[in-house]
This record gives sequence, structure tokens and C-alpha cells, in this order.
Amino acid sequence: MEHNITNLQGTFKLHNGVAMPYFGLGVYLAEDGQEVANAVKWALDAGYRHIDTAAAYGNEEGVGRGISESGLRREEVFLVSKVWNSEQGYENILKAFEASLERLGTHYLDLYLVHWPVDGKYKETWRALEKLYADKKVRAIGVSNFLQHHLEDLMDSAEIVPMVNQMEFHPYLVQQELIDFCNKHKIQYEAWSPMMQGNIFEKEEFAKLADKYGKTIAQVVLRWDLQKGVITIPKSTNKERIIANAQLFDFELSPEDMEKLDAMDKGKRFGPDPDNFDF
Repeated sequence: MEHNITNLQGTFKLHNGVAMPYFGLGVYLAEDGQEVANAVKWALDAGYRHIDTAAAYGNEEGVGRGISESGLRREEVFLVSKVWNSEQGYENILKAFEASLERLGTHYLDLYLVHWPVDGKYKETWRALEKLYADKKVRAIGVSNFLQHHLEDLMDSAEIVPMVNQMEFHPYLVQQELIDFCNKHKIQYEAWSPMMQGNIFEKEEFAKLADKYGKTIAQVVLRWDLQKGVITIPKSTNKERIIANAQLFDFELSPEDMEKLDAMDKGKRFGPDPDNFDF
């Protein structure tokens, strides 16, 4: 599958035709207020056009502030949020969504995700997302942390196939079968924790590849994401790193090195297991 990776504002097309920038800023653990507002402003200033937050991060207000202070028009930014587990269920979601909009200071989202597949709740939650989509409150809807059996169960009764599945994804957790399943159903795959929660910087094998390309370890791994057709949203609140993370468009990994990174797969998670979480 050829993926045309051109520049920081390049996009992959979702199955409903919406263009989603394939590179963005994640803001998990960024503190609400000045810290997250600055990160968002620096990213947008550097040319990013995709910001990913969630109700659970507790920083939607700061994200909204960063966007409004950036001087960009709202429609120039692809804004993503997620509904938290305690808010799942049909009526709750509709309220939770409005609360997110209010905190973000916007009247619509570009993408709204179900954060985790809460057992016995996520189908009803998805019905609420389908309604928000039908009401044009959101341009695209998707899920996060859904394994193949969750997706199959959801799609069994869904009117709309999720447009995105955001998963923990890095060279130690490739889940190629899940990627293939998503590709087959035109569900765009997206990475969270692309840097293995910082663990990629400890590993010799990544350092060698970075040296070969004259790039940082982060840049090599993020470029691998994009060449695999996986949208990626590295998180940082450091201005230099936000800028450096996006410098991915003046080199290309060889097919051999792509395979080398694929072959590092150990099925190792640094975050929670979607089949076994209790929050």
C-alpha cells in the first residue's frame, strides 16, 4: 500500500472522505493551563494542524486556549477528543460531548473517539457517537484501544464503521493482524505512545538506525509510523522536541529498515491491555 508522505500538513483520507492530518500533537499528561496552551501554540506555529486530547486528560480548556491564541481559524485545526469510561452510555455521552465542546471553546469536533472498550457499554456509546455524527456535531467518529474482537462486536450492530482506531503502537507492539483487519475495513490506524513511553531512547538497535539516517531515534520511529500508513501523535510539552519530532519529511526509511523495525515486535505493552483494564 503506497502512502504519500509529503509534509507536516499532509493527510490520509478517512472512509467518509474527511482528510485527517497524519501527524499531530498528543497532550496526554500535559498540565491544563499555560503548559498545554504553550505546547499547542508551539506545535501550530511549527506547522502542525492536528491536536489530540481527551476528557480524561483534564486539559481541554488549555488546548482550546492554545488554539484560539494561535491566531489560526478553528477550521484550520483538526481537533480530536475522547469520551471517558465513566461517561459511557447513550445519554451520558451526549452530555459529555457538549461539556468537552464547552471546555475546548468550539462548536464541533473533527474526530470524537470512544476512549476504551468498556464492557457492556461501548455499543450504546457508539450509538450516541453515530447520532452526534448524523447531527453534524462531529466530522468523524472512531474508537481507541479496540482489538479485533471489540471491532467485530461493535460492527455487528453499528450503522457506521469506525473511521479511526487509535492504539498503542510502536516497534515492540506492531499488532500487524489488527492493522490488516483495520485496513481491510477502511478503519484508519493511529498510534498512541509511539515512543514506548520514552523506552525507545534506551535501546541500542534504535540508536544504530538513527545514526545511519543522521536523524534522532524519535524521528526514525515516527517516520516508520507514517510509512506504515499509521497516523501518529507524539506528545511533548518541550518546544524544541515538538519542532524536532515533526522533521520527518526530508528522508525515507528503506524497505529493509522498515522490515527491521517490524521484526522487533515483541507484543509488549507499556500501557494498559484493552482486554484487561479496570478503570
